[in-house]
Amino acid sequence: MNHLLTLLGVLSLLLGIIGIVVPLLPTTPFVLLAAALFARSSPRFHHWLLNQRHFGPMIDDWQRYRGMRRSAKRRANVMILLSFGLSLLVVSIDWVRLLLIIMMVILLTWINRLPVVEPVALKE
Repeated sequence: MNHLLTLLGVLSLLLGIIGIVVPLLPTTPFVLLAAALFARSSPRFHHWLLNQRHFGPMIDDWQRYRGMRRSAKRRANVMILLSFGLSLLVVSIDWVRLLLIIMMVILLTWINRLPVVEPVALKE
């Protein structure tokens, strides 16, 4: 079972990395899923992921506080708006555009309702 969870963690992490450059493929949920899978299957991979410069702080903030830093929220909002905006320019079917707008609003609403993790609070 540990090998299956580790394999799923690796696949999830790869999808998260691909999601950095592919519009509409989310990065954060896949990276958080990989961290959860690694926590249950491979302490070594979990430790490695938590110590990554780009993903580690985001995962730690989520695991400890169930929130995001203000700068991460800003970056997420910008990337969501850019990727959905580009998709809306490319798509010519009206119902697909409407679906994209609905997805964008839901995602922006969810991200912006998450608690903000303040750096001052992290120093305690």
